[in-house]
Amino acid sequence: MLSGNCLENKVILITGAGSGIGKAAAISYASHGAKVILLGKTLSKLEKTYDQIISKGYKDPSISLLDLSKADGNDYSDLKNNLVSNYNHLDGLLLNASVLGDRSPIEDYDISVWVQTLHINLTAQFILVQTLLPALHLSNNASVVFTSSGVGKVGKAYWGAYAVSKFGIEGLTQILSNEHSNDKSIRFNCINPGAVATNMRKAAYPLENPKNLLKPEDIMERYIWLMSDESINVCGESLDCQ
Repeated sequence: MLSGNCLENKVILITGAGSGIGKAAAISYASHGAKVILLGKTLSKLEKTYDQIISKGYKDPSISLLDLSKADGNDYSDLKNNLVSNYNHLDGLLLNASVLGDRSPIEDYDISVWVQTLHINLTAQFILVQTLLPALHLSNNASVVFTSSGVGKVGKAYWGAYAVSKFGIEGLTQILSNEHSNDKSIRFNCINPGAVATNMRKAAYPLENPKNLLKPEDIMERYIWLMSDESINVCGESLDCQ
């Protein structure tokens, strides 16, 4: 059982913090004592997450606006510089933001959608990690958590660029873990949330009854554990929530 303050004063950045799993993770991390940085592209959504955290009396979060589909080098540099200026270091990074792309056979897959999906779901994740590694190295026990998927472990028809991007995330996690095998101050893992009632799940399975699914709040224990020092010896793993 994790203690209620297992993330006390840890600085954790969450991408896609305006809704779904990212929002639930941000609130859960804050509830366990973390100082959370809410990153996303839609200010109104991030403000709702911010307000919920404040209303519960948790530590004041901060908001970082970044559109992963359009961000350039200067945007990423500004993110890192602002983070180091305000917090000095980064203890945790949850890379949660992603897009579904098309559910389509490869033969008919729109090339522009393919490129954009891979950019947001994989390339932007790589850039974020590369940019923020110096801040993560300033932490005594940093944790980077990528978001995988069942279709990133076993390919399924019609999942196209989304599945390919998640296969890439699994590989990126392993590469980073191996490259840092002698650095016990930082660890890299990925997590597969499984079937959860989110807007993305609804888009992928429009006829599915969301009442039959777990809510994002229901799967947070493993997300919290991976950010806590309880998982300090876990690195290079791909974990399922369900």
